[in-house]
Amino acid sequence: MPRYPAQRILVIATRQIGDVLLVTPLIHSLRLAYPQAKIDALVFEGKEHILHGNPDIQQILTIPERPSLYEHLRLLTRITRRYDLAIPTLSGDRPALYALFAARTRVAIVPPERKQDAWKRWSAAAWAELDDTDTHTVIQNLRLADQLEIPRSYQVILPQSDEAATKLSKRLPFDWQQAQYAVLHLTPMWHYKRWTLEGWGALANYLHTLGWEVVLTGSQAPAEQLYLQQAMQHMPHSVVNVAGHFDFAAVSLLLQHAQAYVGPDTAVTHLAAASGTPTVALFGPTNPVKWGPWPAHYAQDKNPYQRVGTQIVGNVALVQGQGDCVPCHLEGCDQHRESASACLDQLSVDLVEQALNRVLDQHTLQQSLTSH
Repeated sequence: MPRYPAQRILVIATRQIGDVLLVTPLIHSLRLAYPQAKIDALVFEGKEHILHGNPDIQQILTIPERPSLYEHLRLLTRITRRYDLAIPTLSGDRPALYALFAARTRVAIVPPERKQDAWKRWSAAAWAELDDTDTHTVIQNLRLADQLEIPRSYQVILPQSDEAATKLSKRLPFDWQQAQYAVLHLTPMWHYKRWTLEGWGALANYLHTLGWEVVLTGSQAPAEQLYLQQAMQHMPHSVVNVAGHFDFAAVSLLLQHAQAYVGPDTAVTHLAAASGTPTVALFGPTNPVKWGPWPAHYAQDKNPYQRVGTQIVGNVALVQGQGDCVPCHLEGCDQHRESASACLDQLSVDLVEQALNRVLDQHTLQQSLTSH
């Protein structure tokens, strides 16, 4: 039996899209431990699509990232004392306050002990302290399962929809269920996580020499579309750009049938890793111990990645940019989100291709061992 019985549970995950996806192992743990409970999720407006079709969640509530007083009050009206258990997965003030209003029992992530944050510990029935450097986000979240005294599930739950297959068939000029293709995602949310146009062009041409189709994913944001158009000038004419045409459920299905995926530190890279597809993740300033994409079928209370170095774990090859300063944990060399990162600018296509070939070879070997 769970330590805290509950029929109505609210999980608060008001962060970016990839962060929300990495909360799904905790939510799945809750579903397995509380099979009859109503489990809702509270996320930022616009981030809810990563949870589309998640069978563990009954309702997704949203709040703007910068809500007005009216929007705060409207949310509080919806959640106040509507739940038996509230679980904020962040250590900030807003998630803690939402949880305080939502339920009488709260199990929370709390910041390292400081006088001004003491109320967050006092207001929680149980808590796990945030480690923002040396503990992977999935493991950090699952420490809340430990506080609830329920078994951990390490499975990242992918978004899904009944329309996803139809969307792929309508948009792709090849049979996605039979063809060999690779998916490339060039555009993270912030510039400092980008690789180079020349690198992407050389990689696309390399994949083309393998006889594979190449598919580009992304959003419909004008700046992102312009960047992809510039990138395609370096690529074979057969490259297919589906940016802005697929939701996360369709992208997830696209990834599950791909032979390989390459992308930077972004939500789609987390999706690719969780799908089981051979994945190459390009990391620069970001700490891979904390934010590396969680490999499919990885189920250990141990960080998948070390802080420094290119490394392969399961179906993921994490390729780290070059430099003694890597990972610096900063927003690029100029320390703002639109800054360049020299470690990624200097990352050679040869290193990326080598990592891709290694993870493909390992995947082929694993498939061979499984079939026997």
